[in-house]
Amino acid sequence: MNAPITLQQLAATVDQRHLDHLEEEAIFILREVAAAFERPGLLFSGGKDSCVVLRLAEKAFKQRVAGNEFKGKLPFPLVHVDTGHNFPEVIEFRDRRAAEMGERLIVAHMDESIKKGTVRLAHPLESRNGHQTVTLLEAIEEHRFDVLIGGARRDEEKARAKERIFSHRDSFGQWQPKEQRPELWSLFNTRIRPGEHFRAFPISNWTELDVWLYLARENIPLPSLYYAHPRQVIRRKGLLVPLTEVTPPEAGEQVETATVRFRTVGDMTCTCPVESDAASATDIVAETLTVTVSERGATRMDDRTSEASMERRKKEGYF
Repeated sequence: MNAPITLQQLAATVDQRHLDHLEEEAIFILREVAAAFERPGLLFSGGKDSCVVLRLAEKAFKQRVAGNEFKGKLPFPLVHVDTGHNFPEVIEFRDRRAAEMGERLIVAHMDESIKKGTVRLAHPLESRNGHQTVTLLEAIEEHRFDVLIGGARRDEEKARAKERIFSHRDSFGQWQPKEQRPELWSLFNTRIRPGEHFRAFPISNWTELDVWLYLARENIPLPSLYYAHPRQVIRRKGLLVPLTEVTPPEAGEQVETATVRFRTVGDMTCTCPVESDAASATDIVAETLTVTVSERGATRMDDRTSEASMERRKKEGYF
């Protein structure tokens, strides 16, 4: 009797030829952005999706000299909204990658928005994730960005699936889902009026599995949080909440140590890990083949408030 196939063996059978098409499409979109806009920026949080977009940007605009080494500069800066509650490992990785690549990194700090009074928190430990919109729009105005390139994918969440690759934002930074422009035959309407801007999503047609296949194929570095590691967590409402200074245990809760990894990395107040022994991108490909819940549904506390929580935030100017 034949032994059952393992997840690793199953992962090895995945046809990856479609990655070449996805890569080609994303590079085309990135070059369209550079050609159509005067002041683009690339949103780079240090997360896996932004790391993939960053590699695609290198392929689009730089000269490959050896292996994964590229020569030259990107035609736009890297941009990040730092909530002040980001995981330290991710911030360290973000700064190190930007320095290694010699790219300009613009960091918009929410603490500055709080000082100015444009962001007001109900209490010090309130999740800052939804408040990023204010700081982002302030950065857009300050640096006069006319387009920001993001790593959103359509399989992340229902509201993401409604959005075009070139997403128009009005003079208030708002997204109007019922007034989106058609994108027939890869023709993009990039006309904007003063004060308006666009968000562009080169990996909109990718899935979480595609991202991990590409990360493994290209050997793209990531923050260590993405791979299995022991961490103190609290079991709360079906999620594993990481123990941090901004997510302390509530009355009656017990802290335990579990082997976990993060499927997405964001604000510590709303991002949860999943139990996993996956120690490499290939291991995660094997795990992802069996996943039935999206990464946001499995790991984001703020997206569980309502079915329309993401769409509401996007209408207000969220990523």
